Amino acid sequence: MFRILESQAPAKQTAETTIVTLSGRLQSATLLEDRRAAILGLRSFAKNYPASVASGALKSLISSLNNDVEDVDTTKIILETLLMLFNPDDASPEASDDIALWLADEFTQRQENITALLDLLDQHEFFSRLYSLQLIAAISSARPERTQECVYTAPLGVSRLVAVLEDKREAVRSEGLALLTALTPSSPDLQKLVAFESAFDRVFGIIGTEGSLTHGGVAVQDCLSLLANLLRLNASNQSYFRETGWVTKLAALLNEVIREEDSKDGVADWARPQRDKNLWGLLAIIRLFLLQGSIGTQANQRSFWKSGVLEQVLEVSFHPSIDMTIRAEALITAADIIKGNGPLQEAFAQFEVLSPRAEEASSQPNGNTREKAPPSRDNVISGLLDSALAPSMQAFDVRLAACECLKAYFFGHAPIRLFFLRRAIDGHNRHEADNILSILTEDPGDGRGVDPYRSWVAAVILFHLLFEDFEAKNLAMTVAEGDSSTGEEVITCIQALAGNLISGKQKGEDERVSLGYLMILCGWLYEDHDAVNDFLGEGSSIQSIVQIVTQNSSSQPLVSGVCAFLLGIIYEFSTKDSPIPRATLHQILTTQLSREQYVDKITKLREHPVVRDFEVLPQSLDSSQFGGLPNVFFDRTFVDFLKDNFSRVLRAIDRSPKIEVPVVANGVHKGISRELVDSLKAQVDDANQKIQKIEAEVVTYERKLGQEQADHRKAKESNLLELNRIKSINEALQRNHEDDLQRITKDHQVVLLNHQKVSEEAIRSLQGETRALKEEYDASTTRVRLRNDEEITDLKSTIHSLETRLEKSSKDHVQDLQTHHEEHSSRLTSLEARLKRAEDKASDAESRASLLQKELEDKEDARKQAQSELDDLFLVLGELEEKRAKDKERLRAHGEPVSDDEGEEEKAGGQSEDSDESEADDV
Repeated sequence: MFRILESQAPAKQTAETTIVTLSGRLQSATLLEDRRAAILGLRSFAKNYPASVASGALKSLISSLNNDVEDVDTTKIILETLLMLFNPDDASPEASDDIALWLADEFTQRQENITALLDLLDQHEFFSRLYSLQLIAAISSARPERTQECVYTAPLGVSRLVAVLEDKREAVRSEGLALLTALTPSSPDLQKLVAFESAFDRVFGIIGTEGSLTHGGVAVQDCLSLLANLLRLNASNQSYFRETGWVTKLAALLNEVIREEDSKDGVADWARPQRDKNLWGLLAIIRLFLLQGSIGTQANQRSFWKSGVLEQVLEVSFHPSIDMTIRAEALITAADIIKGNGPLQEAFAQFEVLSPRAEEASSQPNGNTREKAPPSRDNVISGLLDSALAPSMQAFDVRLAACECLKAYFFGHAPIRLFFLRRAIDGHNRHEADNILSILTEDPGDGRGVDPYRSWVAAVILFHLLFEDFEAKNLAMTVAEGDSSTGEEVITCIQALAGNLISGKQKGEDERVSLGYLMILCGWLYEDHDAVNDFLGEGSSIQSIVQIVTQNSSSQPLVSGVCAFLLGIIYEFSTKDSPIPRATLHQILTTQLSREQYVDKITKLREHPVVRDFEVLPQSLDSSQFGGLPNVFFDRTFVDFLKDNFSRVLRAIDRSPKIEVPVVANGVHKGISRELVDSLKAQVDDANQKIQKIEAEVVTYERKLGQEQADHRKAKESNLLELNRIKSINEALQRNHEDDLQRITKDHQVVLLNHQKVSEEAIRSLQGETRALKEEYDASTTRVRLRNDEEITDLKSTIHSLETRLEKSSKDHVQDLQTHHEEHSSRLTSLEARLKRAEDKASDAESRASLLQKELEDKEDARKQAQSELDDLFLVLGELEEKRAKDKERLRAHGEPVSDDEGEEEKAGGQSEDSDESEADDV
């Protein structure tokens, strides 16, 4: 029976077949309950079969997420299924990192997919918010750049994410913090958008809610990480943070840490590790504002100063209860706040801090706390010196940080360096123990073997005081030991440092001490002839340093390499007037040391990991191995100096001893440059070539001159002969010319007399002809006058008749004018009467009167024109009379008889007709 039932049972389904069936059901189902059941089935396979579920149902899941968003339960199981696909079981045969990439690509290739997830943040349901944030975070971890772009372009996407920070549920808020932190590390545009959505306000609100830095947990640490992402390398957000007053919030957080630390109960031991992490994160955020060379660094430094951040950072730096690592970070932060800012550097020395030498009061054994004495405070510069020079390896990081803070105090500020150096010199003269000059110039003792970094730190401070500052170098050269007036040997500061270097190597001191002295000497002697001469004043020092180079080649490669570097500097900037001349130094280097060994030592120094990888090696206590000393050998500035001048010092040994290197010290040139000598030699060679060329040209010109002189002499002799010949010819011509001149003069006088006689006879004949012509002219004049008188008489009679006719026509014309005038007068009278009767039409009447007046004036103008025409008529009559007279003359010339009366009557008749026609035209 059992076998029969077993044979009738359906075939078993595999997981892959079930997933395909569920995927098809999800895709084709129309009822919400059917889709939910299919999703539940797929969720059960998502952990163990992520590839099968993703390949068959991912698009359907995403589509259902968009369509069934109103159903909270369905949305929840969809998000859970998708999260399982991103985080499959490690034991699954289909588990692979490629699945997450493929899922992320499927989501980010379509903007609406990310938008749908962001829309879920508007719902206040717990799981919808939480799972959507986790899903976006999973997508971002696989495809960060594309996810950032989708979130940035999604409508209100960033606003919804930032709004999650106000969620009261810690899990949702923590996921929101983590997601924003993951989205903002490398997108400046997204950083700005998040910042301008009141992210700073909400982040500081979370920090305050979680218990600030002291009592806050991981949430505060996440908030600080988000702040760091928003502010890192983003000048716009930094400016917005500064201008909206959040810098004072940083000072308040630091002040709260100090207040909690100084409270009666203090900070619990279990809370200190997280407090230190939070405090370290806040200090790191402050340092983000202080990148050297950034545009807003100066403004950020001033803001931190005014808001009290620097003061609180210093309190943290010198608080004895705070961890050494945090104190070191605080000192580095204080150094960044004042570095390169002159006014802040000058005011920095006014601060007072807890003295590093202060001891905490002990407590009573019965548990009652004894009243603590107020802690002693000291000037911040003194406190930094005490911290840097304190013989404690446990506080090594604090010592280095204090040294960095001192370097920042006089960085780029020559007056502060000189003031600090003068104070150090005064303290050395008063034999103060904790004085950098006293530490460096005192005789080597056993104490340095325990703490070699005491003299190393003092050497670093002095190196920065003297580096590239000729005035400070000259001031330090005034330091000397011994009184010459009492017969003691005077030892300068440079000679004392060199002596301690040599003595320390002989006593087997730690190489860090020797490297400290070598750093000072290299920086001091570089480009300073006077300092090099001071060093060479003790002749045995050169021999001792050469021995250090040759004897410590394998045991201490750093010391031997820096000693070779120092020898190169000494030779490079020595002169022929040095205590050991430049030629002698070159001989010592090439014979006792040899060029090959010199080059080898300096090259190995440059290739040593401590120098080559200095920027990436940790310069802290953590670099120590097996409880030994830290692997800190050089100062950063010295390493940069060594790398920058490596090639120059390496080639120094090849430079001729006869060539001195020029140095400009306080505007004064010292030494002779190779470039100048080479240029002068080139100029001399050019001058010699030009001289040789000129000499050859002179010889050629001399030959030409001799030839030309010979030719000139020959030409001169021939010219002289020709001149004598011409003179003789000229004298003969002058004699012949005088005879010809006398003969020509006589002939001319005879011709002149004959011409005068002929002229007189011609004048007499002309005078007779003139008299005859005059008589004839008088007779003809008389005849013409008589004829003219007759013609004038005839013309007068004609004019009289014309005047008579003209007077008659004028009278007729005047009568017509009077008639017209009377007509116009009557019309004017009637118009005036009408004007009196029609006062309401006054304007119209006046216009008509003006028209009539104009017409009258036109008539008057016509009369004047008629008068002018009469005048023209007189002219015409005169012309006619003239024409008539000429016609008569012509007729008489032809022999035809002409009567004067007929002509006058015809003329008068013609004139009368013309005048009548003109009068008619006028009328």
